[in-house]
Amino acid sequence: MKIISYNVNGIRAAVTKGFGTWLTTENPDVVCIQESKAKPSQIDSPYFEYLGYKSFWFSAQRAGYSGVGILCKNSPDNVIFGMNNEKFDHEGRVIRADFGEITVISVYIPSGSSGEERQDVKMEFLKEFQIYVNELKKNRQKLIIAGDFNICHHPIDIHDPVGNKDSSGFLPEERDWLTQFLQNGFIDSFRFFHSEESKRYSWWTYRFRAREKNLGWRIDYQMVTENLTDSLKNADILSQVFHSDHCPVSLEIQ
Repeated sequence: MKIISYNVNGIRAAVTKGFGTWLTTENPDVVCIQESKAKPSQIDSPYFEYLGYKSFWFSAQRAGYSGVGILCKNSPDNVIFGMNNEKFDHEGRVIRADFGEITVISVYIPSGSSGEERQDVKMEFLKEFQIYVNELKKNRQKLIIAGDFNICHHPIDIHDPVGNKDSSGFLPEERDWLTQFLQNGFIDSFRFFHSEESKRYSWWTYRFRAREKNLGWRIDYQMVTENLTDSLKNADILSQVFHSDHCPVSLEIQ
């Protein structure tokens, strides 16, 4: 089973840049989408059906903003939209699909880079998301949480840890949250296979020719519950895929 997580920065824009051709070539079983930036009625679901994928979308109430989705070859047993949290569900940030014993979640954690107000929102979301995951684990023990976490965990995950020490996305309280999230029974699948590898990033600003210079941040993850450790086959960052300011991250499980 190959799972891709991808912040596409607009699914309609990504399709015009060759997303469908890449999808056919990469041939994943499940794709977790973030920042779809479209209502379901604006997304060409028959196109994805033609490519062999069923699609499920959870959009923000605000037009052209946020939104998550899941593409999958096989029909899930169950799809849940949101995390039963009215404050955050209107921003379209969580969608869940169950495949047998395994639950796959696509999550788009808020950015706090626009100012203190949104940083406060981000920290509140992190708290509520942890509560949601803890409750879900009571009945769904095998979880894959894929998405844009908008947090770099360690200095190895960011091109300039000193210069960004006060930047949203690398703040101590955000990194501490990610540490405790992992300690609560999860594995960072990329680091499981690439524990020492540096300069591997999943997002680059469009400014300063950052991607060309590889001045990036690793903020996209596939977090896997520890009970799936023996099923892990590979995880990687597909940095040569160019439909967005992010690139896809992949996971293969048995």
